Amino acid sequence: MASSRKTIWHKVLDNKRELPEGRVKTVTAAHKGICLTHFKGKFSALDNKCPHQGGPLGEGSIENGMLRCPWHGWDFDPCTGLPPGGYDDGIETFEVKEEDNAIYVGVEEEDVHEATVSDIMAETMVNWGVTKVFGMVGHSNLGFADAMKRQEEKGKLNFYGIRHEGAAAFAASAYGKLTGKPAACFSIAGPGATNMYTGMWDAKVDRAPLLALTGQVATQVVGTGNFQEVDLVRGFSTVAEFNQRVQSDSKHAELMSLAVKNAILKRDVSHLTFPDEVQERLAKPNEKAQTPDKRITAMEIAPPKEAVNDAVELIKKSKRPVIVMGHGARAHKKAIVKFAERLNATVVTTFKGKGLIADNHRLGGGVLGRSGTPIASWFMNESDLLLVFGASFSNHTGITPKKPIIQVDFDPMALSKFHKVEVAVWGEISRTLEIFEDELNGNINTVDQTPEIAERWKIWKEEKAKRLLETSNNGISSIAVFETMNKLTPENAVMCVDVGNNAYSFGRYFEPTNQDFLMSGYLGSIGFALPAAIGAWTAVGDSRPVVAVAGDGGLCQYLAEITTLVKYNMPVKLIVLNNHELGKISKEQRAGEFDVWKTSLSNPNFAEFAQSCGAWGKRVENQDDLEAAMKALYAEKGPAVLEVLTDVNLI
Repeated sequence: MASSRKTIWHKVLDNKRELPEGRVKTVTAAHKGICLTHFKGKFSALDNKCPHQGGPLGEGSIENGMLRCPWHGWDFDPCTGLPPGGYDDGIETFEVKEEDNAIYVGVEEEDVHEATVSDIMAETMVNWGVTKVFGMVGHSNLGFADAMKRQEEKGKLNFYGIRHEGAAAFAASAYGKLTGKPAACFSIAGPGATNMYTGMWDAKVDRAPLLALTGQVATQVVGTGNFQEVDLVRGFSTVAEFNQRVQSDSKHAELMSLAVKNAILKRDVSHLTFPDEVQERLAKPNEKAQTPDKRITAMEIAPPKEAVNDAVELIKKSKRPVIVMGHGARAHKKAIVKFAERLNATVVTTFKGKGLIADNHRLGGGVLGRSGTPIASWFMNESDLLLVFGASFSNHTGITPKKPIIQVDFDPMALSKFHKVEVAVWGEISRTLEIFEDELNGNINTVDQTPEIAERWKIWKEEKAKRLLETSNNGISSIAVFETMNKLTPENAVMCVDVGNNAYSFGRYFEPTNQDFLMSGYLGSIGFALPAAIGAWTAVGDSRPVVAVAGDGGLCQYLAEITTLVKYNMPVKLIVLNNHELGKISKEQRAGEFDVWKTSLSNPNFAEFAQSCGAWGKRVENQDDLEAAMKALYAEKGPAVLEVLTDVNLI
């Protein structure tokens, strides 16, 4: 019975000379892959898939008058698609016509798209607020990629194609750290998925919500050692709090809802893997995408009364309290600073919490710990009470257990994590502070630490000025780089920092005003800064500047992502400190009384590399040229890279 559907003609060659006699070529008519042949003066169109293993016939050749499949050498007539010998495994053919030297192929009009499992899950994901996806499209995730394409065409989602799946996971992690909301990273099965593992762990240990979406080999070949087969559910079992394989009979919308809900509420990693055949399966009749309406609770948890009473009594007795803010306090920094102003208490931060209070605030005491300033440690040592909000008590931070401590955190497992504290308060920080203020009711007996803070800053600034005078012929000092950044960096920038000596110097010498800071905190993964800047820009767009600071070792991990900045016109400003060495590791080797070994680096000219990618690039070798170059960097409208040759010993 003849089809009633209309034939649509598609131009596949602008000029028939593009396909010489005796040659074949893959072309596309609508979404249909076509093997176009030119044999004995005739153009013919055949289905591009060999009926045996789907080999691309358009990549084959005509030999001895027959079209030969490039995968296993089976032959077909290049005009009729019939195999020799009378077999019945021939290839479908399509009408061809020639007009004005152009070649057209006629295919039936396409069916109206019917919702697939991937459509339902992608729409549910978007409804729950996951609208930024970083990843690579590949052969085992095409069905879900196609569903995301439809969401992007509706203006509901942004997909960013990166150059390495590790960068995708770091970008999603940074997005979660900055916004408190999950973004997604996306990969194929096997190596694409395993590439995301480090970034997923970065999000997990820094309590950033993240959704990982991976393709998977077809279910029927699982367990047979199939190409790119990795048991991803088992492989991600340690990193993903929610970790499921999507099946044909799953409750698809509910599964995606639970994945995103777990990521948001637990501030953790969720992972879904999609077997190839499930992605394009039609959705069940009446299956609808879900929304978060009435599915997620407010998190304004009030602390237990006994803990409040104990905390308030300690605060009433305190004369010299010091407040410590960690990254977990990011969403509550205004409430904490307001509370500090009532107490006239010094506020210091962890390195991950850098910038939650400005260094020029009258109560700002800088960063505590290895990447910090002597101001912060001095006030901690002089205190009679520590009020710790959203901090993890990392040994890098060095919050002393020798002082009475009130710890407030939304996660009960974070309370008294490494040692007991005097009062552990489980509650949402802003709500807890409201209760503290009501209970204190004017019973505050603290001294005003403001004059001492100013004096300690004066001492530290004098010390920094002395260090600025240290110069060498081996490069510019890191101190000079960050002092110049203090003068020129926009006050509302989002700043993404790598690891290594560049990060230690950044923590010590950069003086934040109103910037936000993102870093690989607990995992401490090299290479974080540039991918993180991609994630940060997708969160803030052009409303705020985004600045990445990296060493040469870290930048080279994901150097190709400069092309991602250019492709999407992300105006990220990247400052790379190039000292041709893994300087932090050399320092650790010396400290451990080892020989310095295998830490030297052979680097490209990063400025020229940036230019070759289409970005602005400039290299600075003399300190006198630094300020002008940095002004030029920040004045650029698009992606830009400033390379500074630095002395590994001047940190």
